[in-house]
Amino acid sequence: MIKALQLRITLEEEKQSNILLSKASQNLNLKLSDISAVKVLRKSIDARKKQIMLNYKVEVYINEPAPENSAYTFDYKDVSAAKPIHIIGFGPAGMWAALRCIELGFKPIVLERGKNVQDRRRDLKAINQDHEVNEDSNYCFGEGGAGTYSDGKLYTRSLKRGDVRKIFENLVYHGATDQILVDAHPHIGTNKLPKVVQNIRETILNHGGEIHFETRVVDFGIKNKHINSLTLHNGDELAVDKVILATGHSARDMFYLLQAKNIELKAKSFAMGVRVEHPQQIIDGIQYHCKGENRDELLPAASYSLVEQVRDRGVYSFCMCPGGFIVPAATANGEVVVNGMSPSKRNNAFANSGIVVEINAEKDLYKYEQFGALKGLEYQKDLERLAFTAGGRNQTAPAQRLTDFVEGKLSADLNPTSYQPGLNSAPLHSLLPKLIGGSLRKGFKAFGEKMHGYYTAEANVIGVESRTSSPVNIPRNENLAHPEIENLFPCGEGGGYAGGIVSAAMDGERCAEAACEMG
Repeated sequence: MIKALQLRITLEEEKQSNILLSKASQNLNLKLSDISAVKVLRKSIDARKKQIMLNYKVEVYINEPAPENSAYTFDYKDVSAAKPIHIIGFGPAGMWAALRCIELGFKPIVLERGKNVQDRRRDLKAINQDHEVNEDSNYCFGEGGAGTYSDGKLYTRSLKRGDVRKIFENLVYHGATDQILVDAHPHIGTNKLPKVVQNIRETILNHGGEIHFETRVVDFGIKNKHINSLTLHNGDELAVDKVILATGHSARDMFYLLQAKNIELKAKSFAMGVRVEHPQQIIDGIQYHCKGENRDELLPAASYSLVEQVRDRGVYSFCMCPGGFIVPAATANGEVVVNGMSPSKRNNAFANSGIVVEINAEKDLYKYEQFGALKGLEYQKDLERLAFTAGGRNQTAPAQRLTDFVEGKLSADLNPTSYQPGLNSAPLHSLLPKLIGGSLRKGFKAFGEKMHGYYTAEANVIGVESRTSSPVNIPRNENLAHPEIENLFPCGEGGGYAGGIVSAAMDGERCAEAACEMG
């Protein structure tokens, strides 16, 4: 017999051996010897009250053999001689599109503008230390896309788009810890993701797929509503049958190319703002009702999720990174973009989060109407150039103390930061457009009322957080193909159909299935 059970455990109880077995026997009024195993399905932390509890969802096996830990298997075929499907981009959407093609018996040929995950690190070092941006290899472009050098957060609300569990199991199959299968808010960690990504590459190559790094698509030929060729940056031309476009939300040259080809694009709403960095001890103290330095050893670095409506406009936290660090996410010289990430242990001294404001593509961008579907993209670019100038015309980022930002004062000095290129004191409160700056100032005050201690001079506001999602939508029909190009499948964050690793992976799988169905 198997019984499903919800168990609540105190931190002190958690330190006892076999506590789940003991709790299960008490709850079901059974002898310990009657229980073969307790399998954890889900684990979460409830820190709403001073007495912090751990919530477990478990299955209790009663008088029957305990299940063996199954090794996850996937039906990857030898596709070395199979029909090809070209995939542009090797981020989460492109990776899972390639894996799904192999399962369905098609040969993925991946074209990635950036470098493999090992070589990519030298270019990340150049951004952080030398302020030099390689426009094809950076925190957004390269093997694994922006997801490789992120927190590896796997939380998604896109439960109707596909099999979330399969994505998680596939990550475990490729080297992620199986803890992601039970944590309520799972993450892998910046330090562990590169190996997972490398293992996915090896799976694709070992089953007959192809991956071509440092291969940027600059043009394509179209005939009778079909893309029949791709032109690469070196002048080579490839004949193609079906194309999955998975270039990510920062591949602006692809949006410009589609526009130049008169292929339909649509402006979409998005969000922009800043990244806020607190000492992690402050967030721990607020969330765990303790002095931050006394956080219980069983508790992870605390996170938060905040949202406020300011004049019917959403202001909210985005990509919160406990125990993490802020990185320069620019994809071109002459712009400053910030993003956040965390290692697997989340043991850095700082907590950071994007705090962003909704930008309505129909109402807010009237000054950019001449750019048509790319008006949001041009708006992004203007603020990123502004941040570049305010930061000192390199990758140093403009910043203020949080209280100075809200009170409209230039900061005489700034707090320590995890952002390696450094900070420059600048009046972000006046540099940002009013719809962003004004909304943030009211939002921060409201957040301080919700989380007492959040609104503090010990926090920095750092600009700009501009790549939360694509400001452009590449439309597609019910068959997931572009309505004007029958063999082009826009995919993932770049198409406007995903918002993170898991949703992008699921969308990649769906587009691969649609492309394979064409035969």
